[in-house]
Amino acid sequence: MIKAVLNNKILNYIISIERSNEHFSNVRIPIEVFKRLRKNSRKKSSYASNKIEGNPLNEKQADSAIEDRNRHLLKPEQEIRNYYLAMEYLDRKLKNKEKFSLDLILDVQKRIVYGSSKEKIGIRSPMPPGFLFAVYDESSKEPEYIPPAAEDIEPLLDELVGYVNGSEDHPLLKAAIVHYQLVTIHPFEDGNGRTARLISEYVLDYYGYYFGGIGSLEEYFLYNLQEYYDSLQMGLPALYYDGRNDPPHPEIWIEFFLRMMKLYSEKNIEMVNEDISRSTETSLSHLNKKEKAFYYYLRDNNIEKFTPIELSETFSVSNRTIINWCSALCKNGLLKAELVNKRIRSYIFSKDER
Repeated sequence: MIKAVLNNKILNYIISIERSNEHFSNVRIPIEVFKRLRKNSRKKSSYASNKIEGNPLNEKQADSAIEDRNRHLLKPEQEIRNYYLAMEYLDRKLKNKEKFSLDLILDVQKRIVYGSSKEKIGIRSPMPPGFLFAVYDESSKEPEYIPPAAEDIEPLLDELVGYVNGSEDHPLLKAAIVHYQLVTIHPFEDGNGRTARLISEYVLDYYGYYFGGIGSLEEYFLYNLQEYYDSLQMGLPALYYDGRNDPPHPEIWIEFFLRMMKLYSEKNIEMVNEDISRSTETSLSHLNKKEKAFYYYLRDNNIEKFTPIELSETFSVSNRTIINWCSALCKNGLLKAELVNKRIRSYIFSKDER
């Protein structure tokens, strides 16, 4: 199995991503902004991850495949939809803090290849005598990669699950290793790359390093596609047992993965700040001067939850005036009313649902 390694470059990447993650965790993201960003990010991820595998659809067509649920889908459209729904499935698993497991890997692959023939679902079977299971070069038709034998797959996956759940390695290293191992073990007839990308991102999310599912890490792999392939292959022979089972220079892949994570994390901060600024400006444009001042007071003093009576003295106004200001902010998605028995009990400063 590929081993976690540390060098100065890898440590610097981890430190940089940690800083971005800490900054992101302290950013107030209005709920509506958070939902919109996450949905758009999932669409981009569904498009990019399938594009890596040769899906011919453009982004607009991919978006249509996700949004239009009332028609029969062609295979490329079904692949896009499958990926998007698999992301939603993992989101539900994450809310229950489900640990990394073989069942989780199998469930994701099943969703990735939904609509395919039975033999493409689940761990691939042994090949008949005289036949070789391999990934072939489209031009030369020569084996480009020969993964491990079918009988070795489950032990290798069990080893990976044990590593993730038992190792004290940094979560970013675990995610990089999960990605490499799933692509390299190649346990399925179809959906290996897509499953690897989704499962490694689940590991990131599980340990709190996926930035709320905002942004698309898959896009960075797509933009750097040849380097993505080269880093996974590391210049090693095609046969799994000739080096890819225990690569001599694992830093090649880990450095690439973390560099993409660094770019992804930095872009996330920039994107979130820009979107919050635009959204807030639009929402505030509908408020009068006093309502805006009230909003800025809540934001600048980090007031997350309050009752009108708690702030009426601060502003030297009546309880009713605070309620009216709150109503205006609620209409613009800047506050949420907490209801108890259909009566407003308090207000919550609208932020993300991480």
